[in-house]
Amino acid sequence: MTLRIRISWPAGHTTATLDETPTSKALLGALPIASTAHTWGEEVYFDTPVSTAVEDDARQVVEPGTVAFWTEGDALALPYGPTPISRGSECRLASPCNLLGSLDGDPRVLATVRDGDPIRVERAEP
Repeated sequence: MTLRIRISWPAGHTTATLDETPTSKALLGALPIASTAHTWGEEVYFDTPVSTAVEDDARQVVEPGTVAFWTEGDALALPYGPTPISRGSECRLASPCNLLGSLDGDPRVLATVRDGDPIRVERAEP
């Protein structure tokens, strides 16, 4: 079963393909989500109504375009480049996050998200 979401904001949108994990299933069950974008270096994150535990494969350093869930903030975290705590060009999240999947296409599209932008997440058509 392919799980896909669409993330949209005033200047653009992207889609992501999610793996079947407890957190991704909880996220899908909460869609659609309307939230406010926050930026932290080259990462976009935003609050969700989902609250979940840290999974066994949670990681702090991930590839650009990873769709991660920050359990400490109940937020989706979408890194596309270095954050303020990165070493070099790595994508280092604030703390270990659950890995949900990855963005389809170039994650640099997230550079058009501005702090405070309204952001929406919904199911994408397969």
